[in-house]
Amino acid sequence: MNLFRKKLPQADEGGGLKRCLSAADLTFLGIGNMIGTGIFVLTGVAAATQAGPAVILSFIIAGIACAFVAFAYAELAASVGGCGGAYGYAYAAFGELPAWIIGWNLAFGLGTACAAVANGWSGYFTNALTAMGVSLPEAFTKGPAAGGVINVPAMAVILLIMLALFAGVKQSAKLNRFIVFAKLGAIGIFVAVALFHVNTALLHPFMPYGWFRYQPDGKTAGVLAAASLVFFAYRGFQNVSIAVEEASNPQRDMPIGIIGSLAVCTVVYLTVAGLLTAIAPYDVLNVPSPVAFALLRLGYNWGSVLVAAGVIVGLTSTMLVLYYALTRLLFAIARDGLLPPFFGTLDPRTHTPANAIVLAGIIMALAAGLAPLGALAELVNAGTLAEFMMVSTGVIVLRIMRPGLHRPFKAPGGVTIPVLAVLSCGALLSFLPLAALGRFAMYLTAGLAVYFLYAVRHSRTPSDVPGNIAAK
Repeated sequence: MNLFRKKLPQADEGGGLKRCLSAADLTFLGIGNMIGTGIFVLTGVAAATQAGPAVILSFIIAGIACAFVAFAYAELAASVGGCGGAYGYAYAAFGELPAWIIGWNLAFGLGTACAAVANGWSGYFTNALTAMGVSLPEAFTKGPAAGGVINVPAMAVILLIMLALFAGVKQSAKLNRFIVFAKLGAIGIFVAVALFHVNTALLHPFMPYGWFRYQPDGKTAGVLAAASLVFFAYRGFQNVSIAVEEASNPQRDMPIGIIGSLAVCTVVYLTVAGLLTAIAPYDVLNVPSPVAFALLRLGYNWGSVLVAAGVIVGLTSTMLVLYYALTRLLFAIARDGLLPPFFGTLDPRTHTPANAIVLAGIIMALAAGLAPLGALAELVNAGTLAEFMMVSTGVIVLRIMRPGLHRPFKAPGGVTIPVLAVLSCGALLSFLPLAALGRFAMYLTAGLAVYFLYAVRHSRTPSDVPGNIAAK
């Protein structure tokens, strides 16, 4: 039993997946994943309960941390490659057991986030139908924890996305690009209206909760606490790296897709956060749709409707990318023997992991329809920050252990950027509530049990895995 044996994928590893995604496709995948719940919902929540108008500083802090991490992902995606993103990088830098922990954590985060977004999508969709005079039975629009029976719209949208993924990755990428343009248009409407209604008096007090403090109920507040929450908005650029085996020219296109999508979304986030707190009092923004709500307060009913429609469309693309990333991760882990071969079966026509698409879709649809997922956002953030820290550490380890590795893209400044990435993500992790960190530790313990009961007994050595070479 060699728990730390390493596997370094070749940069041109194909694994049966079809190379058809351009740099633009990858950039839009990142944007499609990132612009969603974080900007449309969490901006208002963070402003109202944690940061006030200074929420824009929270976005800047979280964005700086993610920028450091993006360089680390870009370097590993171009030089190490391999399907599975952070899972593959951990395999190369640390070995099998750490790779499993990252893969286990990443799969949970992707699946949970997709189901949670489906719940939010259902709420917007149901409200839109009500506005048009169509009412669905309440019992079938809410899960049991919310007083209903099952959330049918949330389940339905995941199953529809499952059909889209069956069509093939190129077709899914085209659909995603259309959706991204639609939701950027909705944001453009908000910006165009808000620019003419800026009231600087609303920006005072600018930092009502200070930098960081514990509340009497045990929750945290302040600019730094808000940064650990709005970090959820940036979550997604790293999923671009999971598509490395389907990129047409991964050594060139992956850095463009990862860094480009993060840059575009950062500009969007800062613009929306700044304008939102300048057109509405921060303490009234703790609502499900703060962007649409702010326009409604100004009397722009049509603008509110269009933005709400953009939210529905935007959340659809977020789910599409999360779902896509999850299936490719399961495919990569199964190919290494750590999951049953069932997950590694490719459809001969579309070259997509059909079994993984179906099983993941059914599980996420059930979770979206039945489970109360709102409280899991902090848990997902804890896992993502831990993933970012390990990936950034992986850059440092490979720089030392394999200095001769071909690096088509290399983060500038030696190991300075990956070190800053580890430190900044560690700081954000420390600002999360202790209860969330405790639940995260329990989930990792369950993952270790699965590893020792199944994965370690079926793992394939690096020489058994086609297209891979053992790390020296």
